[in-house]
Amino acid sequence: MTVISPIRPWRGSLERLWWAGRALRKEVLGFRFDYPIETVAAAGPKDSLHYYIYSEDLFFDAMKLDAHGIPVHRARTFGTTYNPAYVGWYGLVDVERYARGLDPSRAFLRQVEWLVSHAVRRDDGAVVWPYTAVFEEGHGLLKPPWICAMAQGLAMSLLVRGYRATGRPELLDLCQPATRVFEKSLEDGGVRTLEDGYALYEEYPVYPLPRVLDGFLFSLLGLHDVAAQTGDQQVRQLFDEGVAGLRHTLESWNYRNKWSWYGSHGYLCPPHYNKLNAALLASLARLTGDATLRRYAGAWDPTRLTRAGQVEVFLVFFFTKNMSRLRHRTWRRRATS
Repeated sequence: MTVISPIRPWRGSLERLWWAGRALRKEVLGFRFDYPIETVAAAGPKDSLHYYIYSEDLFFDAMKLDAHGIPVHRARTFGTTYNPAYVGWYGLVDVERYARGLDPSRAFLRQVEWLVSHAVRRDDGAVVWPYTAVFEEGHGLLKPPWICAMAQGLAMSLLVRGYRATGRPELLDLCQPATRVFEKSLEDGGVRTLEDGYALYEEYPVYPLPRVLDGFLFSLLGLHDVAAQTGDQQVRQLFDEGVAGLRHTLESWNYRNKWSWYGSHGYLCPPHYNKLNAALLASLARLTGDATLRRYAGAWDPTRLTRAGQVEVFLVFFFTKNMSRLRHRTWRRRATS
């Protein structure tokens, strides 16, 4: 599998216009209800290399590979830098290709080694994969080194599968302390927040809370993988608490039982994020047997939409997305190192 991003921004004063045109083209001409993300039923058991979802398109339009085969994130507001979540995701796609017999090279071990070499052990004992770029999410400003529940979850899932493939105990030794940030509040350097007494894990740990759903779901799957592999009951409790919080708050992401909202930003998810939310929820529903998770995963399945429902979703997405741009003045944002 090769990732070559087509991103070639114009230089100088025209750069913002290029990014605006690219976004408009993607959101209008590229809006599709059949976005290629599939769930993987073989994922979950302790001896399985499979991951819960598979796509050779998801996030790849924002990546390029460096000379060592590690993905680099490129975006207008993010700059060009390594994104630990993307490293984890790219590695998990490589794992799935290996498990399916599509690529015998075990290329995913390159991503495993990147996570090992870039893991940071904090003074409180937690292992984290911090971001090195300043990033604005909604009205919140994240300053490096900031952490992310999604990146932690994807890293743990990849390291667990790296352990299953190689038997190297040091990979699990990174996973268990990586779960400690799920015990800690944002104020204490963690990713845990509370809603009506229920725990949620934040992709973007900043106030006001963006509450982006897919990052929360990826983090839960990472916790499940560590708990399943190690039998650690404390990690299992963190997973169970997160699932209870998810169940309690799912309606806040629900648009008329048709689609999902992109966190607290006030706009509907683009098609790939909605399909991702539905697929991740379906995987968690299968693991837990939870009827509420299964119901919302089914409600957000884009194949259920009528033609009128498709038109409604597109128009509401387009309107709410651009209203959000106006509120947050996103055209003024630039990557800051």
